[in-house]
Amino acid sequence: MTASQQPGQTLRVALVQQPADLDPGVNRARLAELTPPDADLVVFPEAFARDFGAAGSDVSGYAEPVDGPFCAELNRVAGAHGTTVVAGMFETGEDPARPYNTLLVRGAATAEYRKIHLYDSFGYRESDRLSAGPTKPAVVEVGGFTVGLMTCYDLRFPEHARALVDLGAEVLVVPAAWVAGPRKVDHWRTLVRARAIENTVYVAAAAQPGPRYSGHSLVVDPLGDVLAEAGEGPEQVAATLDRTALVEARRTNPSLANRRL
Repeated sequence: MTASQQPGQTLRVALVQQPADLDPGVNRARLAELTPPDADLVVFPEAFARDFGAAGSDVSGYAEPVDGPFCAELNRVAGAHGTTVVAGMFETGEDPARPYNTLLVRGAATAEYRKIHLYDSFGYRESDRLSAGPTKPAVVEVGGFTVGLMTCYDLRFPEHARALVDLGAEVLVVPAAWVAGPRKVDHWRTLVRARAIENTVYVAAAAQPGPRYSGHSLVVDPLGDVLAEAGEGPEQVAATLDRTALVEARRTNPSLANRRL
């Protein structure tokens, strides 16, 4: 344990479960009003810079560079609130017709993560409109905690979460636009809790609300207990992550230490 990772250390996390508009200007303007003043880490959903639109829509016209207008406002808001903010956007890439689905981290920490696993499932074909990012897990330090970044469909790949934990992740952040449908809320809650339990990490998963998406943003502790959960509609939820609880969970269930593969 490093000097910055002391027992009793805490991280205040807020999840912003709000719908993304089809107008990027509306979403940029809402960043300031929706970012709470008392959190160390604020997580907005996937594609908050501009919603996906109808299934299969061409989103290339809404892609921006990582230093574009959305990022500039995200950076300004994070600085004004003295926090770190995570939010999703479409990023211009090598293929102009198929941008990246990218998470931006701005504020006290800075990072970009381009979604690795595209949502080619349940009748959708995200790869028709978006490019997959490089298969390189992304972690960032926030308030003395190592935070791993995942996006939506990434949650269904346990090896992705484990790769982040192997890089030291103690918290997994999962912005999502988890499409609504039969069993989808049950899958969402089960997978978020599973990634927490099997890796003895906190998971903070921020989703877009219903009716199109599933809502139910939630924060889960390293033993799988739900610390906070939203309903289906627009909402904010918050929780405090405690390093003492993380250390105790890993003492109780030393599955990482017991690994043989």
